[in-house]
Amino acid sequence: MDFLEKVMGRSHIGAAIRRVEDLEEAVRHPNIHAIFLLGGDINYLPGMIKKVRTSNKVMLTHIDLVEGIGKDRAGIHLIKRMGVQGIVTTKSNLTKFAKEEDLWVIQRLFIVDSESVKTAIRVAEKIKPHAVEVLPATIPQYVIEDMKRSLGLPVLGGGLLRTETDVKEALGKGIDAITTSLRQLWNVNL
Repeated sequence: MDFLEKVMGRSHIGAAIRRVEDLEEAVRHPNIHAIFLLGGDINYLPGMIKKVRTSNKVMLTHIDLVEGIGKDRAGIHLIKRMGVQGIVTTKSNLTKFAKEEDLWVIQRLFIVDSESVKTAIRVAEKIKPHAVEVLPATIPQYVIEDMKRSLGLPVLGGGLLRTETDVKEALGKGIDAITTSLRQLWNVNL
């Protein structure tokens, strides 16, 4: 799939970072191709983007969690001009703007019960992101299968993974890749 190759670099692990200080390790890590920024503020983005691009990696910004970015068309346009390559969001309306700017889009979905699965599929079918990220990554296999069958998109998993066994179980259920801030999981060889 295009997304898995171009964004994830065929790796099954993406580095989730919450602070500017965490970027250096993610950029240098040989198993990491995609870096997911889950915090900070817009003032640090230009320097971070430059480091990521220089290392031939991809950075996606969780636009809902980075301070100073307008959660609107202008905010999406600004981060595109800054060099951000993609976004992660829970907000469906931002997906349209991001796709208009030719950004990679990951729709983050919280799965808490059967109704949230139906809603997640309905929303993703309508907005057509490049991939979805389900939280937690420990959801049952049938949910992942339903999503893949209905959406035909890569499914990423994040949250509640602590061990190498957890990662392997998530991938064994059909999750295409995981995102994690736990550095020891960046070293999992699959």
